[in-house]
Amino acid sequence: MREREGEAETGSAQLILGIETSCDETAAAVVADGHDVMSNVVSSQIDIHARYGGVVPEVASRAHVEMMTPVIAQSMVEAGVEPGDLTAIAATVGPGLIGSLLIGVSAAKSLALVWDKPFVAVNHLEAHLYASFLEEPDLELPVVVLLVSGGHTMLVLMEGHGRYRLLGQTLDDAAGEAFDKVARYLGLGYPGGPIIDKMSADGDRDAIAFPRALSKQGYDFSFSGLKTSVVNHVRKNPEASDVDVAASFQEAVVDVLVTKAQRAVRETGAKGLCLAGGVAANSSLRERVVEAAAADGIRAFVPSRSMCTDNAAMVAAAGWWRLHSDGPAGLDHGASSSLRLPTYV
Repeated sequence: MREREGEAETGSAQLILGIETSCDETAAAVVADGHDVMSNVVSSQIDIHARYGGVVPEVASRAHVEMMTPVIAQSMVEAGVEPGDLTAIAATVGPGLIGSLLIGVSAAKSLALVWDKPFVAVNHLEAHLYASFLEEPDLELPVVVLLVSGGHTMLVLMEGHGRYRLLGQTLDDAAGEAFDKVARYLGLGYPGGPIIDKMSADGDRDAIAFPRALSKQGYDFSFSGLKTSVVNHVRKNPEASDVDVAASFQEAVVDVLVTKAQRAVRETGAKGLCLAGGVAANSSLRERVVEAAAADGIRAFVPSRSMCTDNAAMVAAAGWWRLHSDGPAGLDHGASSSLRLPTYV
């Protein structure tokens, strides 16, 4: 990622203000020409929701209302730009929590109207695909993207900008959701992913042979049965070490994810393998993806952890591409909690 804070070449660069409020992160960023990050501000709500053991939609919405204006202002100040320097304003319109989405979309439309700038509607899933381009602007396509987060787990073949083929997705729980549920059952706290990742370093990943559902069947995923297996094992073996349970569970999740992603690369002839989404911050997954890519002689693109989790820089990057391909969206464009990634068969 090439930081140019305070040095925007407003005479030549196209600057996009991105806004992200799909879940529990209030974020704003200014990105030049789809890849140069001028600023990237994120206000996390983790501490707010930790007491509830998960994200409470109404609480998230209220926090977005409180933080939206200061976060946008900070992103503009850090980038050293004025409203007149901006080319467009992009915001996540889905998928996500509808209350949270509407706050970000409403803010973006208001600024677009007041500042007389185009509004760009961005799909949150597509934004995650563009996280790698912020740090690898010359990323050679096609690539297989393993997108893993709390709400989504999917394999996407990115053949070109805006041209995606969905290879497979979860049939039940997403990987991040499984992490949270297992952590909650073990009484480890929220969010579960980082906690289990940290605990796993001290555990034996081969201690318990948890199932690898659908590991040899197609590209779809299923983690609900794995979660149930963890619960059943702990009930039958109350003396089982939490660190071993955590490590073995994580190994099962990572093993399935990497096995399918590696097979997808081989069978599609992709030139690289990318990680995206919040679970892409997992230490074991990052290590295994790099190893798998090296074994096949292809490149692995693993975004920095700050670019894996929800942020507005990826929204601005995707917005830049969408502005060039589709043009601006109307101010009557709404938000959709169930928006899907635009793909072809």
